[in-house]
Amino acid sequence: MAPLEVYAGQTARETILKNGFTPELFSYFLGASGGPKWFSLAGLDRVLFPEWFANVSHQIHVIGSSAGAFRTICAVQDDPLAAINRLAESYSTTTYSSDKPTPKEITEKAIDLLKVMVDEEGKQQVLSNERFKAHLIVAKCLGATRFESKFRQLSGLAMSAAANTVSRKNLSRLYTRYVFSTPGSDFTINDPYHLPTQYHELTQGNIHDALLASGSIPVVIEGVTNIEGAPRGMYRDGGIIDYHFDLSFGPDKGLVLYPHFYNKPIPGWFDKGLKGRVPHRSSYDNVVMLVPSSTFVANLPYSKIPDRKDFEVLDANTRIKYWQTVLKETDRLGEYFMNSVADGSLVNNIKPLPFKQV
Repeated sequence: MAPLEVYAGQTARETILKNGFTPELFSYFLGASGGPKWFSLAGLDRVLFPEWFANVSHQIHVIGSSAGAFRTICAVQDDPLAAINRLAESYSTTTYSSDKPTPKEITEKAIDLLKVMVDEEGKQQVLSNERFKAHLIVAKCLGATRFESKFRQLSGLAMSAAANTVSRKNLSRLYTRYVFSTPGSDFTINDPYHLPTQYHELTQGNIHDALLASGSIPVVIEGVTNIEGAPRGMYRDGGIIDYHFDLSFGPDKGLVLYPHFYNKPIPGWFDKGLKGRVPHRSSYDNVVMLVPSSTFVANLPYSKIPDRKDFEVLDANTRIKYWQTVLKETDRLGEYFMNSVADGSLVNNIKPLPFKQV
């Protein structure tokens, strides 16, 4: 069985069957929240921007929340392969002083990671890139999750979950989506739930803060209260609102390339336990998903992709060895993708999206 599965919405599939699978068809690239789950896609990231998209002449919008935002910033630097490898190496070898590190220590380690991933020169490259435009998604907290107190955060999360269970639209009272974009972009988000969205420019002075905020998991990592160019407030993980995405994008009409660790995306963080909460058909009509196959995952250590629980259940040495093994194994995904695109076989293996849509 192939290590990689390819799924597409109806319009995307029809477009590719007519025109072939070429980078010129794509205007958007998506990176989801998920922390170390990203390691299962590293081999794809090592070829997509460094090689496959390398010679496109049109503008591509690279969109991410949380770990996806980190990948976004790597992809739009002048040497995306080096940046991706810095992220992978630094993230996979992160250790803490105890089995239960404080949010302060986790935050400090995250800041160190950002400095390795994108330095001052890298920031300039991000801002001046005319072909690849970065868009980082952050959630501004309006309810009790705007406080650093663990008790108040937990109560705010419980309230958010309850409100979201009734209707995802209720999140509009508790969070505002903030999108931080590189200059020279007219990028827009179309949200079927019409959650409030604000747009701000990325600058030399706010890239690290926007990235840190986008990955600031409630209770786990300290939030960010001051992002240059945006109103003061508490900014946290973009995955709170946009975990695996239920959005479409504009104004360009091109397709969306979405490497994802699962073949069934979950719209928001609070939807994880709601089996009936599925994305809208309009959000995935022009999306192509690249997903590690179940066979590929079964052959990884522990027969699973990495996740944040590994910090709790594995000692540091075991965890690092496991994660770095996965990082090496995923190069097979990148090799398969490039080979199957080159010989044309990928077009014939595109499947309809395997999940229900509303």
